[in-house]
Amino acid sequence: MIFSERMDRLRCELEKAGVDVALITDDDSIYYFTGYYDYLHMEFGRPTILAVFPDKKNLLITPFMEMEMAESAAIVDQIEAWNDGMGNEWREALPNILAGEGSVAIEPEQMPVLVRNYVDSLVDKDRFFDVTSIVTEMRMIKSAEELQLARHAAQVSVAMMKAGYETLGDGVPEYEVALAISAAGTHKSAELLEEYYDDSRMSPMTHFLQIMASGKEITMPHHRASTRKMKHGEPVFLCFCGMTNFHRFKLGFDRTFWIGEISDKSQADFYQVAVDSQASALSVLRPGVKAQEVHAAYAEVIENAGFEYPFRCGRGTGFSFLEKPQLVFGDKTVLQPGMVLAVDGSVNVSKSFRAQVGDSFVITKEGYEQLTEFRKDLKDVIIN
Repeated sequence: MIFSERMDRLRCELEKAGVDVALITDDDSIYYFTGYYDYLHMEFGRPTILAVFPDKKNLLITPFMEMEMAESAAIVDQIEAWNDGMGNEWREALPNILAGEGSVAIEPEQMPVLVRNYVDSLVDKDRFFDVTSIVTEMRMIKSAEELQLARHAAQVSVAMMKAGYETLGDGVPEYEVALAISAAGTHKSAELLEEYYDDSRMSPMTHFLQIMASGKEITMPHHRASTRKMKHGEPVFLCFCGMTNFHRFKLGFDRTFWIGEISDKSQADFYQVAVDSQASALSVLRPGVKAQEVHAAYAEVIENAGFEYPFRCGRGTGFSFLEKPQLVFGDKTVLQPGMVLAVDGSVNVSKSFRAQVGDSFVITKEGYEQLTEFRKDLKDVIIN
């Protein structure tokens, strides 16, 4: 069982680091190690905490209303449920877990403030150990099972992109495109879940509000689909970096299109810079290269074309939208086979136009495998 294997490896890493207990509070990491996920979590002020010991039974602390799900899904030794307003709620077990003089591992940037404040009241500062690097290293390199999820997530994302492409048109409201995308993604997800996965609890429904922008709002990279009606000659941006969430595995994927024609002919040259910047990044994407070198190749094309310094070229993805490494200056992580990365090309023209093309890739021993495939040549992104 993949979750048991991950837990065993975490325990070994904790033992090597001399850690007495690790508190995992990030919901994606809890899923990564146990197979358990709950909805709303900290959004409703209800912490779930995984306590992992190198040499003792682990413990999952979760809301009582999620107990049936936890017992059914969680690969853990013990589960302790807490209920709203009863006793000391989720805090009940922590004093005993954290008692003594041993080291306590946490992910400082991931632990909710509510939980951190209470843990700080129980543990002296010199006892804390930052477990972030251990968890990050584990999650960066994907297993064969995770790579299957990535490939299936790509099929879902391409189905969504195809539906969006086919729905775009003069006079069509943005939200109609979003509805078509959501339906296509859900249907493809359901098809894959039924064929390849024995997990009826996993929802096929797409997540996230659709990111898209058209016309003058094209410069807003995270604009949500609205009631605005698109017009002939306008550019349209579709992004699935939040929507592509199959079996909890995330990818990055986006495209820029035009409806009918490119009214502002200068946009064609700008768009080509975005395409070329991604191609430049891909020319160096391979194992042994540092993450920042991929970003440097991408940024050089954009800046040499006379445009401002761009946002990061890409990022690692997996069970979180943002994982390590990040393709940006300062990240010296050496790329390794099994990493899944979103790699973008972009250009921003001072509040008048913005283009972006992005895909997801697996680093292989020879170079990379492209997961998301969809048209991006200029002649193919004009929708007739």
